[in-house]
Parts: sequence; C-alpha cells; structure tokens
Amino acid sequence: MPRRILIAKPGLDGHDRGAKVVARALRDAGNEVIYSGLHQTPAQIVEAAVQEDVDAVGLSVLSGAHMTLFPAVVELLRSRGMDGVVVFGGGIVPDEDAAVLKERGMAEIFTPGTPLAEVSGWVESNVPVRL
Repeated sequence: MPRRILIAKPGLDGHDRGAKVVARALRDAGNEVIYSGLHQTPAQIVEAAVQEDVDAVGLSVLSGAHMTLFPAVVELLRSRGMDGVVVFGGGIVPDEDAAVLKERGMAEIFTPGTPLAEVSGWVESNVPVRL
C-alpha cells in the first residue's frame, strides 16, 4: 500500500503554490496525497489526519507563524494517540527555528528551493510504508 500523506496549510497564510507542488511531487513518487486546502486550524488538520488515517502530515507556512502552528499540530496529534504520524514542514523557517521545531517533534523542515527529489527521497526514507 502507498504512504498516505496529508499536506496542510495551517493559519492565515494564503500562498499555497509550494504546498501544491510538493503534494504533486509526492503523489508522482507513488504516495497517496490528501491536500487540506487553505486556512486550516491545527485542530482541523489533526481531525483530517485522523479521518484519513495518514502516515505523515506535511505542513506549509510562509507567514512566520511556524513556531506556533507546527508545534500545535504535533501536540494535538499526540493527544489523539497518533504519535506514529511523521510530521514535516516547509516554508520560510530560519535555521535556528528549525532546530527548535525538531526538538518539539517535527521530523524535518524544508525551506524554499529544496529540490523536490530531496523531499520525496526524505519521505521515502523516513515515512514507513503501510503493510
């Protein structure tokens, strides 16, 4: 079975081109991808992750709210018993923030300009395939 990955846009950021490009690249790499659409709350993202029974959640934020929104999703997933869901993020995230986010449960942070093959390869190596 393919990996099930939710690509989500938390917060008020209305720029979703990057998220859609990553979603398509992950789909083209053989994953099943669900796109949340814009302006999702962390609770809405986690509810979608539960309902879709995903293996990973990819978050995209360009608004600067990553230090609030990314950890909120991780914490809500844990509170729902979904500790096994791999959470990765992308957007304009300074290196020092990325280090803190990884300490708070994010598996990886990708910044603009990251080659799509690198993102797909990371997912292939770090998100277990369903049996």
